[in-house]
Amino acid sequence: MNQFQALFIRFRSNKLLCRSYENKIVNTVVRKMFVWLYWIITLTIATYASVYVIKKMPENGFTVLTAFYVVYLVASQVLATRIIVFDLGFYSFFAPAAVFIYPFIAQVVDMINEVYGERKTHVSILIAFATQVLFVLFIGMVTNLSPAPFFELEDAWKSLFGLSIRITVASWASFLVCSNLDAWIFASLKKCFSQKEENFKHDVLINPYVWLRSAASDLVNLTLDSFIFVFIAFYGIMPVLPLVIGQLISKNLIGFLDNPWFVLYKRQLKK
Repeated sequence: MNQFQALFIRFRSNKLLCRSYENKIVNTVVRKMFVWLYWIITLTIATYASVYVIKKMPENGFTVLTAFYVVYLVASQVLATRIIVFDLGFYSFFAPAAVFIYPFIAQVVDMINEVYGERKTHVSILIAFATQVLFVLFIGMVTNLSPAPFFELEDAWKSLFGLSIRITVASWASFLVCSNLDAWIFASLKKCFSQKEENFKHDVLINPYVWLRSAASDLVNLTLDSFIFVFIAFYGIMPVLPLVIGQLISKNLIGFLDNPWFVLYKRQLKK
């Protein structure tokens, strides 16, 4: 093999490596785009379905919103068992996969509060909490049954759904405290700025008072939730600061991006 052939083979090998690396980057970008596309679609479906039921079948509105609330809450509990890399481009950290949908729970609290008031929002929170208790009890009941001899996924099942008492208590405590506080802050801000909001002459989409009560109540909810859950669940077991930082960034980022859907919800209700 002469020198020219060796250089050609090396060039071709490097070209194939570059192409493989480019394909890997493209695949990663496409997967991320689909994640955000799914996220947008699910929020839009929940928002427009809620508006439709409230306007066309008002007697079922509270039930439907509470149903969405429960669905998102239960899904968050399941998705939280998978830890993902949350990549911001300039900074990456680990977080439960549930961070993509859990912040919308705070938005659903706001959606219920907007139409039915603070009292019914607290009722919805209690209903959702009862479903969480039942969910954990159902898992405990099934986990204590003897698996079939041919069932090969028993260890995987227990690792995913074998919730410790400490994590369960942390989840319940953070949920009850933060959700009820969210409801109170939202209702208080709505009452405080109701006259200014009504006097605002432009489109709801740019009404600062609508954005304020949604963003402020969710910020307190998601921030406090990160501290309460992590400290109760993991203090003394593992370093809590990195976990708190990861949850603070991811939940509040997604929570902030959720806000336009609440404003859209408010706008559609007024049509």
